[in-house]
This record gives sequence, C-alpha cells and structure tokens, in this order.
Amino acid sequence: MTNKRENQADAFQHAWEIINKDTSIPSEEKEGILKLIKVLVEVAESSPNAREREPDEKLYTQDIVSKHSLMALVKQQADELNSLRNLSLNLTSSLDLQTVLDAVVTEAMRLIKNARAAHIFLYSYGKLNFGASLNAEGGRNKPISMPRKDGLTYFVANSGEKLIVEDMTNHPLYKNIADDWAGSIIGVPLKFNNSIVGVMNLSRSTTGGFTRAELRLIGLLADQAAVAISNASLHKLVAEQANTDSLTGLPNRRALEDRLQEEIRYAQRMNSQFSVVMMDLDGFKAVNDIFGHVTGDEVLHSVFNYLAENMRATDFLARYGGDELTLIMRDSGLETAKTVTNKLIGLMKEYSFPFPANKKIELGITAGIAVYPVHSQNAGDLLRAADASLYQGKKHGRGSFVVAKKSTGPLPSITIPREK
Repeated sequence: MTNKRENQADAFQHAWEIINKDTSIPSEEKEGILKLIKVLVEVAESSPNAREREPDEKLYTQDIVSKHSLMALVKQQADELNSLRNLSLNLTSSLDLQTVLDAVVTEAMRLIKNARAAHIFLYSYGKLNFGASLNAEGGRNKPISMPRKDGLTYFVANSGEKLIVEDMTNHPLYKNIADDWAGSIIGVPLKFNNSIVGVMNLSRSTTGGFTRAELRLIGLLADQAAVAISNASLHKLVAEQANTDSLTGLPNRRALEDRLQEEIRYAQRMNSQFSVVMMDLDGFKAVNDIFGHVTGDEVLHSVFNYLAENMRATDFLARYGGDELTLIMRDSGLETAKTVTNKLIGLMKEYSFPFPANKKIELGITAGIAVYPVHSQNAGDLLRAADASLYQGKKHGRGSFVVAKKSTGPLPSITIPREK
C-alpha cells in the first residue's frame, strides 16, 4: 500500500512539474488540470495493469501528462457547448431589435479574453448604421467612432469576409487613427441567407491573433446573431407597418392609443402633465368636392407631413382618421399646448398646395386641447375631451382652438336616510 501511495505521489509530482513549465497553458486553467491529474493517477493506480507500469515510472508519468491536452480539449468543447446554449437562450428570448443587439455585444465581450469593446453596425442598402456597443468599463451603446468608407467595417460589409488585424498600430487600415488606438481587432460579417445584415467588431487591448477556439466561438455567435437580427428586424418592420397610416406615413390610431397609455405611465411616474391636441383640416371637404379624392389624398399626405416636420423630437403626431390629426406633447401643460397650437395654426397660413389649374383653396386648422390629468385621468376620456373641444371650435370659430372644460370628477355618493 505504501509503495502504491509513493508511486501516486511521484507520478503526480512529475506530471505537475511538466504541466507547470508548459507556457502554452493559461495559468487560470492549470489548477483545473492539476485536479484532473489527481483523478487520472488514482484511476491508473487502481486499474488491473497498475503493477506492470510501476517499473517504468517515467513512461507512466508521460502517459498521464499526455492526457492533459485531451482533457483541455474536452473542457474547451464543453465550454463552447455551454456558450452556444447561452447564445441560443439570450438571442431567441426577445424579438425586440435593440434587446437582441445588446445581448450579442454582451456575449461577445464575455467570449474574448482582454476584450476592450464590441460593436455592431447594421448594414442595409450599402450603408452601415450603428446598432449597439459595449466596452470593458461597462459603457453601453456609445460608439468609439462611426465606420470610415475605407475602414475595416465597410471592408467586411462589402467583401462579406472576416478580417483580423493583429496590431492596429501597424496596419494600413489604421494609418490615420488616433494614437491611443492599439491592440488587435476582428471584423466579422453577420450573414443571413447569403445577405449581409451587419458587421460585428471585437477589439482587444493586446496584440496578436485570435485562437482557433475564439474564432470558432465568434463564428457561432455571428451565425446566431445574424438570424436573431433578421428575425427582430422583420418583427420591427411588421409592427411598424401595423402602426403606420398607409396614406400619410404617420402613426395611425392604433399607435396613438399605445402612445397615450405610455404617456400616462410616464406622467404618473414623473408626476408631470402632457397635452393632447385634436386637429381638423379646414377646407378639405372643398378639395374632395372640386378635385376628387386622389387630389384629396395628395393634400392630406402633403399637409400632415408638413406639420410633422415642424414638431419637436418628443412630440407625437398621428392621423386620427379622415382629415383629423392628434398631437401628444410630453411634459407640456396648458400654456405650452396653447403656444404650440397657435404656432401650427400660423404654419397653415404659410402653406400652399399646387392645385390643378392654379386654383386656390384656403386650408387651415381648428383644434381642441385637453391636458392630463387636468381634464381627464384616462386615455379614452382625454381624447373625448379634446374631440369635444374641437367640435366646439369647428362650430363657432374655425382657424382657432378651444380648451376642454375641466373635469368635474366623480359625483359624491348620496346617502338616503331610512324611514323610521
């Protein structure tokens, strides 16, 4: 028994000395290999042929050590399978495009050692647009720079091939970059059905090539990312079409109802107000009567987009139906709503449409204003309040606006005394 323990100890010590001198094995992996060697020694000593190997201790040790490469390969493949599983779970858990893009760059940073930053640019009609990014400090969706026409990202997008730059300071693609750019980078095309849907860039703070294991994992990530991005982009397109008015290109009533609910949640969370302005296009009936509905459609498209171009970035303008528009203004009380509505009425006085035969039809706007939560605390009643005000404006003074009457709130309960 003593000899057996000594053989185990000697074999283990020799094996560990060999492993420890092997600079090709990362230091963080050596502890795991050490544990595996212990198991191999114990298994080998307990096998029926253990005694036959005792005289040749050196060969026995080499046999054990030679298995570390197999163990490392098995561990590597297990890690890759686990990474593949995580990729599948993360990239298929959502159809929201931004969520998918954020998941891809997160996985990319996790897969590569010494990763400095991961970027994704979406590719469509020969143009690259920023999608998502993540850096080693945790900064998300802050691109270092936009792709240059003669840079790595456009090269990958146009060629459809991955490109590895082992040292950015000594590569012609980066001859004019900032001095603080250093290390290595890989650009990978994201392909779906033989089409490039984007480019993923992974940069490292260290120079040199990427290992076969890293390239294999990057390839797996790129393949799944391309599918997930394509699915999410299609879902986004379908959702936008369902929420877009086909004639004017503005959000439709369905989108308006969704936005109203969103604004109510925001106002409740921030303890703020928002305004709703219902607008009707004055003079539109005459356009249809004189020129027909084809010209009428052209007028609606022209006028509604003319007004949309003059909105703030935070404003939401939708076609309510027919020749009616609805404007939602975030963080806006009654005075702001009055000012903006007056501006829109003034803009219509400057607008002109090229009617056939140089005929003139005066177009204008009449509006009704309601403010959350002053006039109502739910979406349906708020719209009705603005619409009722619009009706009053159309009835008594076109080319102006009317403010909704204040809500009286729920009636108090009445207690009827019992008869004695």
